[in-house]
Amino acid sequence: MDLRYTDAKPSDDERAAVDELLGPPESGWEGAGRSVTDLRWARGGAAARDRRDLLLPALHAVNDRVGWLSEGALDYICRRLTVPPAEAYGVATFYAMFSVKPRPAKVLYVCTDLACAAEGSGAVCAGLEERLAAPGSSAPGGGVWQPSPCLGLCERAPAALLLRAGAAPGAGSGEGVPARGGAADRRPAAVGTRAAVVAPATVDGLLATVAAPERAALEPPATAAVPQAGDPGLVLLRRIGVVDPYSLDDYRAAGGYTALRRAFALGPAGVVREVLDAGLVGRGGAAFPTGRKWEATARQPDHPHYLVCNADESEPGTFKDRVLMEGDPYALVEAMTVAGYATGAHRGYLYLRGEYPRAYERLTHAVAQARLRGLLGPDVLGHGHAFDIEIRRGAGAYICGEETAIFNSIEGRRGEPRSKPPFPVEKGLFGKPTAVNNVETLVNVLPILTHGAAAYARTGTESSTGTKLFCVSGRVDRPGVYELPFGARLRDLLGLAGGPPPNLRAVLLGGAAGGFVRPDELDIPLTFEGTRAAGATLGSGVVLVLDDTVELPAVLLRIAEFFRDESCGQCVPCRVGTVRQEEALHRIKDRTGAAAGDIALLREVGGAMRDASICGLGQTAWNAVESAIDRLGAFE
Repeated sequence: MDLRYTDAKPSDDERAAVDELLGPPESGWEGAGRSVTDLRWARGGAAARDRRDLLLPALHAVNDRVGWLSEGALDYICRRLTVPPAEAYGVATFYAMFSVKPRPAKVLYVCTDLACAAEGSGAVCAGLEERLAAPGSSAPGGGVWQPSPCLGLCERAPAALLLRAGAAPGAGSGEGVPARGGAADRRPAAVGTRAAVVAPATVDGLLATVAAPERAALEPPATAAVPQAGDPGLVLLRRIGVVDPYSLDDYRAAGGYTALRRAFALGPAGVVREVLDAGLVGRGGAAFPTGRKWEATARQPDHPHYLVCNADESEPGTFKDRVLMEGDPYALVEAMTVAGYATGAHRGYLYLRGEYPRAYERLTHAVAQARLRGLLGPDVLGHGHAFDIEIRRGAGAYICGEETAIFNSIEGRRGEPRSKPPFPVEKGLFGKPTAVNNVETLVNVLPILTHGAAAYARTGTESSTGTKLFCVSGRVDRPGVYELPFGARLRDLLGLAGGPPPNLRAVLLGGAAGGFVRPDELDIPLTFEGTRAAGATLGSGVVLVLDDTVELPAVLLRIAEFFRDESCGQCVPCRVGTVRQEEALHRIKDRTGAAAGDIALLREVGGAMRDASICGLGQTAWNAVESAIDRLGAFE
């Protein structure tokens, strides 16, 4: 793509998809038919540039409708938003779920990441290659298949996701657009991209789904991922399986919006004080005190303030946020409203990973219903506070889970992290003070306000208060999301999941960016301080159980491949280091090099990435490999 516009024209479908999102073009400069006035002056350039943040939704609109992004479609989007074509091309090619080359409307993503690999996804891919040839080859019914990083379906591994492009009746891209009309709890219309999940996946099942997606088996309810569903001791998961996730009335009958009403009674400073006193820290892995973040954002004199919910959980083995969003979507809407009130934000952005179509549908519906009932909008609950939520979909980029990469992605730029300082609470989204929290962190605010900070802090330990969600997968009898008070032992958690296998090899804590623990270390306390003391990490709550039938060098190689693929390439230590790490692990696995020399190289490269990378991706890319070498003796 050039810096200049081209003569390529969008198809009627591509033009319609963009116009449904942006509205019809107002002048020939934006792509409408030329008029006499267009020859005298250009109008709308400044206004269009202010809409640069609609670039990602516009790319989704075309991809949802047609299945890929043609030169004509990109050119038309660029004219509408006055974005240089080269920049739009750079954004479009940054995300794995977009294609700038022709492809069928149906794309089958087959997960090859840690949990699915442990449960046989390699054999599934081999079977597809045998029946359909290499990845990218067409399947019966006009689809195409390709390997994929973690799809967040680890409790049903091995898993696959079919996305089908095409116009949906009565819907465009659906990006950030509320449902309209009808009864208050009416189900939403179909979104532009239809989806089918096949999990656990088999070759025959995948071929049948691609050939006839409309016959795919219905997804199980969210409770299928929560073995503890119905347990009265649950806090964050207590409504899943109890309330209808589409029904706002059900949610309110089960205690919904009690926290928001108490927030208004306390005032913004009172809410922040409650969160501080509760000891809530971030549940995404960094464990930064949430109250301090909110307090720092609220105190900034620069306005407007923004709130961003990081729902782009792409860490291999993590699926807790997906379960919360699918099973209790109104809880997240309420929690974001509370956070917006406390931080002085009047607009919140919910950045949702693109591989979660069911969560997207349910959250879109929940936001629309909350808006319809006066729970979002210019006067929330009649208290004079304005707050609304926009949902923005990611498109397959693990790096966008980094808090500043989210800002670039929402703003219509490549999802590359920013150097810090300045920190987001000072200059975040659109250069304004911004509070960023993940789904689990935000939902924890509701019990804090409902029951009080003191009651919340009595659960857990002094330094790790409340409960924590754990994503248990791999070689266990009952994989799923479990909720336990901080301080429980790893052994206790595995006991709930059916117990560790008798031939346990290792447990991976924290996902690809985490570390391994040995079978004799199952008494590690599941707290932030306890895992740190043991040389491990809780991270995002991943607990992947591996037995001795799993080839550990292959697992480490897959982790290295993941980081190589997901590195944004912005900084040299990560861009080069992730490649060198993968190459060394290939040599060790294939026994084509001296293991001692390669392990020394791994340590040198890993240290350089940890010390010099811009963001957490490069800084943690060596963690799991290091722990496997030092704790498990992986290559002895």
